Amino acid sequence: MAITINLDVMLAMRKMKSNELAEQIGITPQNLSVLRSGRAKAIRFSTLNAICRVLNCQPGDILAYHFTDDAEQELADEL
Repeated sequence: MAITINLDVMLAMRKMKSNELAEQIGITPQNLSVLRSGRAKAIRFSTLNAICRVLNCQPGDILAYHFTDDAEQELADEL
């Protein structure tokens, strides 16, 4: 996928464990793990808002888009 999740980087920078973040934002550690690993198909804005609030960061600090040739094909396949 052309979008990568940099949540582990932000957690390391804030010296916070994922279980602590999950508790503070109100989701299960398993759901946070799915997000951290990049297996999530979507993220609620309320969850993204909570992550940014707790980690004191911007959405762009967590989500990154990397253009690849495969990205165009993935988009075409989704449509």
